[in-house]
Amino acid sequence: MTAWIAAALVAALAGAPHCIGMCGPFACAAGDRIDGQVAYHVGRVTTYAALGALTGALGSAIPGPPWLGGVLGAVLLVWFSLVLADVLPEPKLSIPGLGLLGARAARGTSAPSRFLLGLVNGLLPCGLVWATLSLAVASANPWTGALVMGVFGLGTVPALAAATFGLRKLLDRSRRTRRAMAALVLATGLASLAFRTGLTSAAGLTQAPSDPDVPPCHAGH
Repeated sequence: MTAWIAAALVAALAGAPHCIGMCGPFACAAGDRIDGQVAYHVGRVTTYAALGALTGALGSAIPGPPWLGGVLGAVLLVWFSLVLADVLPEPKLSIPGLGLLGARAARGTSAPSRFLLGLVNGLLPCGLVWATLSLAVASANPWTGALVMGVFGLGTVPALAAATFGLRKLLDRSRRTRRAMAALVLATGLASLAFRTGLTSAAGLTQAPSDPDVPPCHAGH
């Protein structure tokens, strides 16, 4: 589980420029009051955790050998990392009424309105979120998926807090930075998938555990 969490945290921190570009306006719309910001981020992390639980459950329902979920997660991770790097177009996904609900939430000033704004924000199509969700799919466990996405959501808070308090220009958002960020997300995610889903063992990259009852001198026989 540690590898999943580490990969999600790296994705969140490496994706800071992307987060500011995508979600910075929502964070700013939540205002600069501490209670409003807390409610907004709690709503956003709640949505991410729910999506992680859902995709983790979907991963556990995939028929076939245990490593199949890891392969699917790796394919999704590569795809959405290429989306994140602007190599492939971002898939179009529209949720009816989402924009209207977000606009109404943004007009409110109460903590529940900010919480609703965060919930809606978490549903926006985002290559970085999708790439991290691939880890939840590969985990094949709703609890692990929820934890992975919850950690991811918390990891994006510092960047969005910076956007809220006027530090957006301090972060580089060039295409080169986006591609370096996507490469880091991809490498970390693939490493986590390989060592946590048995793909390395299936490929013969790790040594099978030895039988404790076999003397070392006979281990190779």
